[in-house]
Amino acid sequence: MGPHPAVAAIRLAVRRVLHDVLTDLTDSRTPGAAAPLVLVACSGGADSMALASALAFEAPKLGIRAGGVTVDHGLQPGSDLRAAEVVTRMTALRLDPVESVAVRVGREGGPEAAARDARYGALDEAADRLGAAAVLLGHTRDDQAETVLLGLARGSGIRSLSGMPEVSAGPGGPGPRTNRYRRPFLQVDRQTARKACMVQSLPVWDDPHNLDPAYTRSRLRHEGLPALEKALGKGVVEALARTAQLSRDDADALDSWAADAEAGVRDADGRLECAKLYALPPAVRRRVLRRAVVAAGSPAGSLFARHIEEVDRLITGWRGQGAINLPGRVEAQRQGGRLVIRQG
Repeated sequence: MGPHPAVAAIRLAVRRVLHDVLTDLTDSRTPGAAAPLVLVACSGGADSMALASALAFEAPKLGIRAGGVTVDHGLQPGSDLRAAEVVTRMTALRLDPVESVAVRVGREGGPEAAARDARYGALDEAADRLGAAAVLLGHTRDDQAETVLLGLARGSGIRSLSGMPEVSAGPGGPGPRTNRYRRPFLQVDRQTARKACMVQSLPVWDDPHNLDPAYTRSRLRHEGLPALEKALGKGVVEALARTAQLSRDDADALDSWAADAEAGVRDADGRLECAKLYALPPAVRRRVLRRAVVAAGSPAGSLFARHIEEVDRLITGWRGQGAINLPGRVEAQRQGGRLVIRQG
């Protein structure tokens, strides 16, 4: 008799991702090298515990070492004891190495963004120190639907509607570890993960922050999405997740177009020519501008659609306006038919 359907579903999702990790490592691994290490980021909740159990089951069959990291955000009394409990649970699954990392959460960008930045910083540090080939995250299809709705509410454009990618470098953007973070469960619903924990008798912890209406995502999860399903019928979560994938395909194509177009709108000295920028389709032009602003030193995570719209008006609505101030002390200014973007 095979495993419960929920368990089979999560194991299959993890198996596919582990195969992808091995494929990515094919060219870089040397003969006789130690087995690659894959970590799971585990909070102790149902999604990440289901992920940890599936990783522990699948990794040894593929010659992969499986470990785990839990991040103690220090935002609740007794959070250190909770983190120690999660370590014990991961150890019971025979994950090794397993550790808890304490972080200090700042205030920049609001509580949710600050906690996320601190968490990814800790995971990056642990992955570097332990030499991990990848870190698995337990985001589900429901999380993806919430992310799409949050992007829609912000009016951030098609890239924001793309939701979370299956493979990413984390908030810091592309770099030498572009494929570090993997999300096996983006096609798995939250209920399946919880069912997998239940049938395996895996203890789970429900974070009270997930019920706190002070947090935007919590309100969306417990009020917004149920209201949408009541008004529009079941299937909203699946439709939003499908929208994310379609939007990602479109956004990737436009990004590629912008990368190719950028060289053609610069003069011999590498400066952006306003007339050539104006001739580009708006979606491509805005991407070229965003690339240039980020290259000048503006943090990608602090750069919003309204910033790029202001820069775009220097091209499409030129009325002699002055320099545009952007995050990271970057300014954009039109000078003699050229767009000058630099740190002030």
